[in-house]
Amino acid sequence: MPVAATNYDEIIEHLTPGEPAIFHNVSWQEYEQLLDELVDRSGVRLSYDEGTLEIMTISTEHDFYEDLLQDLVRLLSLRLKFRFRSFGRATMKKTKARKGKEPDGCFFIKSCDLIGPRKRLDFENDPPPDIAVEIDLSTKSISKLPIYRALQVPEVWIYNGSVLTIYRLGDQGYASVERSEELQVLTSQLLTNFLNDAAETDDDNQLLQDYVETILQALPPAVQ
Repeated sequence: MPVAATNYDEIIEHLTPGEPAIFHNVSWQEYEQLLDELVDRSGVRLSYDEGTLEIMTISTEHDFYEDLLQDLVRLLSLRLKFRFRSFGRATMKKTKARKGKEPDGCFFIKSCDLIGPRKRLDFENDPPPDIAVEIDLSTKSISKLPIYRALQVPEVWIYNGSVLTIYRLGDQGYASVERSEELQVLTSQLLTNFLNDAAETDDDNQLLQDYVETILQALPPAVQ
C-alpha cells in the first residue's frame, strides 16, 4: 500500500544501514518529490521501478567497496592513459519508462566524448554511463537490472559481498560475462578477488598498487 510522502523522513531515520525498505503503488510524482527532498542526503539510495520504491541507507562497508572500485578504475586510467569520468551516485531516471536509479558508482570511459566537459547531466536526454556499479549486500533488495535495462546502461557490476558479477546488455537483456567489454583488463574473477582481499587488508593503498601492477604485468608490452 502507498505510504504518505510525509512519513518517509521518519522511515529513513529508523532504517538499518544496508537493509532496504520497499513500498508498492508509489506514484512517479511521489518518487520525484522524494528525490528533491533528499537531494542533500548522500547516504540514502532510491530505486524506482514502475511503482515499486526501494529506499536504503548506506553502511560504511557498502561505501568502502564502492570507493575501492572507483579508486581501482581511476588508478588504471592514470597508468594506462585512457579517459575516465566518474559521476558517482548521480540520479538516473526515465520518466516514460517510470524507472529511476541511484547507482553506487558510474563511469564514462568510451563515452567521454559524448558528454565533454559538462559537470551536470540529465539522463532523460544524456547518454548513460558505460558502467554502473551496485554494491548489493542485502538479499531483500529488488532486482536492479530491469531498471538499468530501461536506462540503457551497457554494463553493470554487482557485488553481493562475496562475488562480483559483470552483466552485459544485449538484445534480450543482461547476461553475465567473464570480462568487462568497457574495460577489458578487468574480469569478474579479478574484481571478486580484489574486493574479497580488500575485506582482509589493513592497507588499501598497497592493495590497489599490488592489483594494478598485477594487471599491468599481464598486458602485452606495447599496451603497458
